[in-house]
Amino acid sequence: MAVRIRLKRLGAKKAPFYRIVVADSRTSRNGKSIDEIGYYDPTKEPVVLKVDAEAANKWLATGAQPSDTAKALLKKAGVIGE
Repeated sequence: MAVRIRLKRLGAKKAPFYRIVVADSRTSRNGKSIDEIGYYDPTKEPVVLKVDAEAANKWLATGAQPSDTAKALLKKAGVIGE
């Protein structure tokens, strides 16, 4: 099972709100997720980004691959450095 860390879109039309989730790569974007490790709200000023670093590091250590956007958000939150 290929596990990915990616964004799940919530919120109304033209007002997105994202949860950072761990999910099987074969599930749909808003499908069932294994774990929720944070959230991201780009509509607020300043942007709201909250990540559970302990859970994120646990999933990264077990082999979960972050999507490009999730990787950028994890870097911004200081969970991964590069």
